[in-house]
Amino acid sequence: MSTTTLRAIILFTFTAVLTSACAAHQPTTNEPAFADEATITQYESIRTTMRRFGLESAPPKPDHTFRLTTYNIENLFDAHDDPDLIGRNEDIDDTKPEEQLISSALAIRAVNPDVLCIQEVESESALLEYRDTYLADMGYDHVVSIDAGNERGIENAVLSRYPISNFKNWPLLPLGGVHPEKYGTQKNWYAGEPIVFRRSPLMVDIEIPTSDDDNADTWTLTLFVMHHKSGRYNTYWREAETKGTLKLLDEVSQAHPERPIIVLGDFNATPKDTSVTLYLENGYTDLFGSRKDSREIITHESERRIDFILANDQALQRLNPQNAFVLGLASRPEGTNYRDLPSFPGYASDHYPVSIDINRPNPEN
Repeated sequence: MSTTTLRAIILFTFTAVLTSACAAHQPTTNEPAFADEATITQYESIRTTMRRFGLESAPPKPDHTFRLTTYNIENLFDAHDDPDLIGRNEDIDDTKPEEQLISSALAIRAVNPDVLCIQEVESESALLEYRDTYLADMGYDHVVSIDAGNERGIENAVLSRYPISNFKNWPLLPLGGVHPEKYGTQKNWYAGEPIVFRRSPLMVDIEIPTSDDDNADTWTLTLFVMHHKSGRYNTYWREAETKGTLKLLDEVSQAHPERPIIVLGDFNATPKDTSVTLYLENGYTDLFGSRKDSREIITHESERRIDFILANDQALQRLNPQNAFVLGLASRPEGTNYRDLPSFPGYASDHYPVSIDINRPNPEN
């Protein structure tokens, strides 16, 4: 099938969906200010029509819990040129399209996380612009996004309704060893250079209130927000990143033996890959590890589960893994890639939000 024919079929599908959505639309009173009623209805209709994986809607949040979500939002670049990003990393053409900004915001609103961990953010200023335009009423008063050592400028970030008492990352931290000469059959850009974090984990400590009382006690949850190196032939790099991250996690555990710790984000690897299983062998549990509902827990439009939430034993005491879920978003049609269809109305990201509800009171309460 030619690209022209494919695009014609897709356009026809979208037109039918939009026409149906407009005909069925009923006015609402709580629409977000950044989009009109018709757009919201259209995009939601496209999302459910083009959804191939994940749940159609987010389940309600149980009482006395808070929702933690990880989401690779895909290239959250603003429209302002960063003079430090030049050559093949030039950012001026990377501005995230408005249709994707709207769709990703609608997805975040549907999940309604209390703590949102995001990958592929250009900068704190880009994140704040996005928050203030699309999520202004969501209560995300606490924000962290710091340079992660990536040449393309992307970093990990957190939006939280709860205070962030501490944060840190380790850009360009040496991980041991050097890059091999070859990347597959091609020359490796980094051949002979030391292996380092190019997308450093972001560690944040979140202070979780045990109740809605303004004077309630709090407990600390430590998060490691991950974006492991992508690329088919970067297995060695991801494994080095995992081993380096495990050392950092061990330092936190040694300093705070009772601390609940969750490692989450885009791992760019599947559950059977060594860069993932190393976490499991070192005391972290994959919240979807025992689930059989395979299509509901796919996290990427490529039909892979590459986004994870991993919890240590202390964190497991505060949650039920069966509450973890993936919200399905609009995907490109099967067999279609981003070159055939870079974007479309209703498309948000090639990844889907992954969430877990965690008990706010201490387990003994």
